Amino acid sequence: MTTLFTRIIDGEVPGRFVWQDDDVVAFLTIAPITPGHTLVVPRREIEHWLEADPETLTKVMAVAQTVGRAQEQAFGAKRVGVLIEGYEVPHLHVHVWPTQSPADFDVRRIDPAPDPAAMDSSAEALRAALRKAGHDAYVPR
Repeated sequence: MTTLFTRIIDGEVPGRFVWQDDDVVAFLTIAPITPGHTLVVPRREIEHWLEADPETLTKVMAVAQTVGRAQEQAFGAKRVGVLIEGYEVPHLHVHVWPTQSPADFDVRRIDPAPDPAAMDSSAEALRAALRKAGHDAYVPR
């Protein structure tokens, strides 16, 4: 069965993409813990991160690190959180979000209905930071 993330990657469901390459994409989550909260997802469906080959995990984490550095710049983050889960969508994905304090690691603080304009602004700020860091080839317009 096709996952929600594959449907987003294929353009069937809208997504606020900040990174796209041949193997991995990154887009804002619809339920952020903090502004700029991004999901890094391999294009290939992998249900559980333990089933991923080392090359895929390396690529996903490299993109997560790149996005995290951009989040530091775009949102003035003191730290960047990373979480691998997969309960809601059975497709390997890494949550990456800018943080200011340990309280920003409380996943119960997600915003289930963020303002669309604020989400668009967060996506553009993150895209701009990625471009400034030299990753223009992977940042969608």
